[in-house]
Amino acid sequence: MADTPLLEIKHLKKYFRVPAGQNHAVDDVSFTIERGETLGVVGESGCGKSTLGRTIIRLLEATDGQVLLNGEDITHIKGKKLKEAREKLQIVFQDPYSSLNPRLRVESAIMEPLQHSGRFKSKAEMKAEANRLMELVGIDERLRQSYPHELDGGRRQRVGIARALALNPEFIVCDEPVSALDVSIQAQVLNLLMDLQDQLGMAYMFVTHDLSVVRHIANNILVMYLGQAVEKAPTEELFNEPLHPYTKALLSAIPSVDIHKPMQRIQLKGEITSPINPKPGCRFAARCPYACELCEEPQVLEEVRPNHFVQCCRCKEINGL
Repeated sequence: MADTPLLEIKHLKKYFRVPAGQNHAVDDVSFTIERGETLGVVGESGCGKSTLGRTIIRLLEATDGQVLLNGEDITHIKGKKLKEAREKLQIVFQDPYSSLNPRLRVESAIMEPLQHSGRFKSKAEMKAEANRLMELVGIDERLRQSYPHELDGGRRQRVGIARALALNPEFIVCDEPVSALDVSIQAQVLNLLMDLQDQLGMAYMFVTHDLSVVRHIANNILVMYLGQAVEKAPTEELFNEPLHPYTKALLSAIPSVDIHKPMQRIQLKGEITSPINPKPGCRFAARCPYACELCEEPQVLEEVRPNHFVQCCRCKEINGL
């Protein structure tokens, strides 16, 4: 069991039926997450980052593929087994306001998952546990009888984090948890998440479009483009030596404050391929300066360096590997 990854995602697919056909929101994505690790998932809006997270924790049903938790396939489990699995898999949503019940006070909102779990014999026990969780995430005692609309965004997100922690999960999807917050509050929430990980040993999948944030928190980064994983590597290696043309363009857009090293922005041209009934082959080819006939064939995510995976048939040629 010690050698088994906490989460193993195998060829996961999530398609949505739309009038024009099938929207391939997540298409054949595979990776593993170890205990205590943070995987950052990045890519432009609409690339399938949030859908991937929600499919993993069973908020959405997978079209195909497998999700293995501690070596056990949880992709299609139901009833009691699903409830037990969901206690180990939690999510912190992007908008801390819409994810909370406006009619519940902070303490009641945190007690809600404790109530449903059936682990506690009395209300006093639940209340004590809720107070412990609020202390853990830094919610002042004076705010515990407040309603969500009486709190600022940072404190609301702390309530969301406390709810996610309520049942001692092993894995949490952080779905852009700081994008709706001010910059100073973002830093506080990020530091809180990292401190909690050190204390409790959970693994995170951190979904974001902010590359400076993901560099700060993630051990490994998965880059997505139109539903597919195009590159996965350790964080510093990906930032220092990106190998996929899309990753290079994405990183070139990070604002620079170094006046001696101005930005060298890679501007992509061409139309974005539709994710509805896409043709086999590289979905980035229409915007890629290195595209050729080989790119029309199905692409495979392969390991080109130790623990560095790229989905590009011309990767070695382009990068001189």
